[in-house]
Amino acid sequence: MAESVGVRAEKNIEPAGEIVLFESSDAEVRLPVSLEDDTVWLSQAQMAELFGRSVAVVSRHIANVFAEKSW
Repeated sequence: MAESVGVRAEKNIEPAGEIVLFESSDAEVRLPVSLEDDTVWLSQAQMAELFGRSVAVVSRHIANVFAEKSW
């Protein structure tokens, strides 16, 4: 699991927003993610990699958020 995350911005390569590279302090986790209107967008696979969990666990947590309507 990534304990410390740094951020490095890359050049705009997508018209909808810029690409930001999240990197753990030990450089084990490097994720290019979309940044749009001060929101970072990650896929379920990226979240699973970032938190060191399976995609199934991430999917279950997302389903729980929608079931509880806690946003």
